[in-house]
Amino acid sequence: MQTNPNCMRMFLQSIFGQILFSSYILWRGYQALPNKKSYRIPFILALTLEIVIFFIGFIFHDYLPDNIFIPLMFLCNTWYIASMYISMALLILELLRVMNKKWAWYPMFVNLYWEKTKIVLFAFIIIGITVLLFSGYRNVRYPTVQHVYITIPKKVQGRDSLTIVMTSDWHIGEMIRKKHVRNAVQLCNDQNPDMIVVVGDIIDYEMRFAERQHIEEDLQRLKAPLGVYMVLGNHEYRANRFAKLRWIEKTGMTLIVDSVVLAPDSSFYLIGRDDYINHINRAPLKTLMSEVDTLKPIILLDHQPNRLGEAARNHVDLSLHGHTHNGQVWPYSLFLNLIYECSYGYYRIGDTQFFVSSGVGCAGPPFRIGTHSEIVALHIRFENELTIDN
Repeated sequence: MQTNPNCMRMFLQSIFGQILFSSYILWRGYQALPNKKSYRIPFILALTLEIVIFFIGFIFHDYLPDNIFIPLMFLCNTWYIASMYISMALLILELLRVMNKKWAWYPMFVNLYWEKTKIVLFAFIIIGITVLLFSGYRNVRYPTVQHVYITIPKKVQGRDSLTIVMTSDWHIGEMIRKKHVRNAVQLCNDQNPDMIVVVGDIIDYEMRFAERQHIEEDLQRLKAPLGVYMVLGNHEYRANRFAKLRWIEKTGMTLIVDSVVLAPDSSFYLIGRDDYINHINRAPLKTLMSEVDTLKPIILLDHQPNRLGEAARNHVDLSLHGHTHNGQVWPYSLFLNLIYECSYGYYRIGDTQFFVSSGVGCAGPPFRIGTHSEIVALHIRFENELTIDN
């Protein structure tokens, strides 16, 4: 079996987290459990089995039937998130224990009933993380609609407003399947948009999940008078790239890659950039801008929110992005603020406005904690003054 280098890199990142968190839980759990084989051996076997299942899922992912592979991956992804939060909880308890050694601040009953206290703490952690995971799962399965009201300071003949439904990061695959896509499509259409745009990463890694369920038929139901457009994301470059491009053609969406489209009513321009992962070969924005009449509104679709100043220097009016998932699972969202100039939401540089969506799906674990899956309904007014009212 030939393994895609990108898949291998993601696997190594995932397995590192799995082993790191599970090892810490194993170490602390072994210390906390009673010194009896009937407790410790099942505990060790359960954690070891989870790692083995993860390896089996990766090595045999091309051969396992979907009804086996998908539950295996769901189990591993769930444990990955759970183990991360269990490790965080244990580290907090460790910090409290160290503080108690120095200042002896524990109440007397905790010291007197330490064994019972540990059981209560264990139950509290398990219940708390279970509720957190359930809530995070719902945040993926039931996307919200984010309404954003924007003014572009240009007059447009025959049009004073425009509604664009923006989606990104569907990540159709083993975790995001037909039912989720069908619900998201209905949510998009319910907004009665003039145009729908998909800002990259419609497929996760492998094509077979979308093909076997004929999800292209669901995406064909996306309807808007001015069309449905899409640009590539970094995941379109991962595994089966050309098969993905052929499948995108079946969806009925118009794929724009380093090209400029004048809206059917000639009221504005839509520029679609190739994804930044192909930054060596993608056309400079300045080159694409040479084709447009800057007196008309210019809307840019670019999956990754990198180098936002480039859009501002080239006088783009509105630039739309995805990719970040707003971190998807806290505390990753905190780190994204150190990486991106704008990792989520509305942003502005001079007269150029930006919106970065958290995406309608998820990557990897089917959980969003501290974030929500969303579609974005952009209500655009064409006037003389630049305003925003969310």
